[in-house]
Amino acid sequence: MLPAVAVAAVVAVAVAVAVAVAVAVAVAVPALRHRLLRSALRRAGARYRRRLEALGSGVRLSQERRLRRLLGTGTGTGTARGSEEFQKRHPLGQPCQDEAPGDAVPPLRLWALLLGCWGSDPRLQGSLLYLDALGTAFPRALARRGTALLHWTPGCPHAPAGWPLPTLYCTPAAASTLPSRAAALRLQLLFALRQRALHVLEAGLAAELHDALVALRSEWPQLAQELALGRLSPQPGLPEGLRDQLQALLSPDAARAAELRAECTRGFEGILLRLWPQLEVVVVRTAHGAERLYCNSLCQAECQGLPFYCPFYQAAGALLGINLWPGEPAPRFLLSPDWAFCEFLPCLADKEPRTVLLDELWEGREYGLVVTAQPGEYRCRTGEVLKVTGCHKQCPVVEPVRRESQTLSVRGESISEEQFYQSLCRTLRTLPGARLIDYVCVESSLLGDFSGPCAPHYEVFMELQGLRDLSEGQRYKLDQCLQEDFPIYKSFRFKGSIGPLRLHLVKPGTFTRLREALGSPKPMPRVLHEEQLLQLVQGSVIS
Repeated sequence: MLPAVAVAAVVAVAVAVAVAVAVAVAVAVPALRHRLLRSALRRAGARYRRRLEALGSGVRLSQERRLRRLLGTGTGTGTARGSEEFQKRHPLGQPCQDEAPGDAVPPLRLWALLLGCWGSDPRLQGSLLYLDALGTAFPRALARRGTALLHWTPGCPHAPAGWPLPTLYCTPAAASTLPSRAAALRLQLLFALRQRALHVLEAGLAAELHDALVALRSEWPQLAQELALGRLSPQPGLPEGLRDQLQALLSPDAARAAELRAECTRGFEGILLRLWPQLEVVVVRTAHGAERLYCNSLCQAECQGLPFYCPFYQAAGALLGINLWPGEPAPRFLLSPDWAFCEFLPCLADKEPRTVLLDELWEGREYGLVVTAQPGEYRCRTGEVLKVTGCHKQCPVVEPVRRESQTLSVRGESISEEQFYQSLCRTLRTLPGARLIDYVCVESSLLGDFSGPCAPHYEVFMELQGLRDLSEGQRYKLDQCLQEDFPIYKSFRFKGSIGPLRLHLVKPGTFTRLREALGSPKPMPRVLHEEQLLQLVQGSVIS
């Protein structure tokens, strides 16, 4: 018989081995589950991509089938052009509300994969295509807990881009639902900083990534201390109960805190790749239009060396297109004929045009978008203008050009958001050392009695870095550039029917507060139409 000491030693070794095996299994099971689900989703995404290719060979028929489903008249495969009767019965509707799409989704079940491959739920199909495209372009991008999310969704959780694979994300879902936008983004940033082996940084809007990195610039010593201690600091906008819940997910990490201090002390150009050396791509769900300013700013500073990928095109609360080319710098979107019934108004028509359908578009031309995406909401004018850049089979590939709701026009001169931005950038090149942080425009009609007795005019509020005051000559320069760029505006200015543009500087942080005051995550309005928002900006003028 073995001595009692030997028996005890054998038992101790056996217990240690059993504990080690249990720990290994506990660690391996979530990782294995992630790999299996990731493989299944990639296969489903590839299968739907092949289906999308097949749909692209019969766009008109696919659109007619989608219209019949929306009207509740069956899903047969007949070739009758029900769209013509539909257009006769339903005149063009009123403009849609300029709102963020509602993308809250239920938990994924296995049957949903089959629906995603053979059904017609655009949200699931879009996410499957996103996961397939992202994983193909960046093979390590779908690693477990390798994606951090920066997205504020007050009231209810909204789906991130890769929602069918929740183990992608290292940031807790509860953080995004805080009532305070600033608190939500800061908290998500803290959890992202804990994960050094990050492959993807995802934001709902480019402005959200911008504001999170502004918080990094100003609060990195406090963030480093929280990482080192593994404790959340009390902060406004973070309810005590939720604070305790999130606190349980933290643990001290002195090494990561030291790394954060060292990299932030070196400066913030290229900071993302220095903090996360394995980072491959920045995913931004909305990066065009008003968000382009933030993308350009980030690419020149914190995000140097990183590609931006904008996977989805959404309008009027509906998912309409997918970007299948993550490696390309300029986002372009393939419009799926199976997600909504789309019509297009030619922009250069001499008279009130009739709408054309998805298979009747011309490459290189611009069109106003009309959408039927929900039963009962027919022929909705989205206010979006798209440019056709090519075709994939018969499906058009488009890029968003402008938002009609963001056009400046006090006398019918119609200066678009993009055109005004170009004139503003040309003006700023004449101001040495000035860097544009943000801006917004107001038509004098919104000012009421505060606009004074002069003719209708524009007022522009800017936040600049490197300049805190403007001379009278500098203030007039933007008005001069607009006259040079827009002959109609120059004509009205010469006649005196449009007064001189007024330019104001606002203090730092004004636009961060303005985005929180919007109340929901949506692209920044460049033309304000609400007095409450105008008052917030006016109260921040410093020059």
